[in-house]
Amino acid sequence: MLVVWRLDRLDRSLRHLVETVNALAERGVAFASLHEGIDTNTSTGRLVFHIFAALAEFERELIAERAAVGREAARVHGRLGGRPAKLSAEQIRLVRARYEARDVTVAEIAKVLGVGRGTIYRALQQTP
Repeated sequence: MLVVWRLDRLDRSLRHLVETVNALAERGVAFASLHEGIDTNTSTGRLVFHIFAALAEFERELIAERAAVGREAARVHGRLGGRPAKLSAEQIRLVRARYEARDVTVAEIAKVLGVGRGTIYRALQQTP
């Protein structure tokens, strides 16, 4: 018997969960979930397993839909998400000017601005 704490600990989708439990059953291995009180040794346990698995997938889909709606609402309000930019547009212009003048190294530019060299190189790759 394979015992798990919750159904979602075994698989993330209903299809995979059912396939896994069916593959276990073909090998003579029963399945039990402690939290949901499911034991596939019985026909009632198998029925409850399928019902709970369907409800768990439904709940995950609802959460994903709500998250997508929330991200879209944030975009509408001008919030794009992600990490804030280290350098402003003016700083990027200054970086480009110093880099093109070839009078200081990238490491020196980075040190003055308090960022890493990678940040400077990424700023230089942006279109002016």
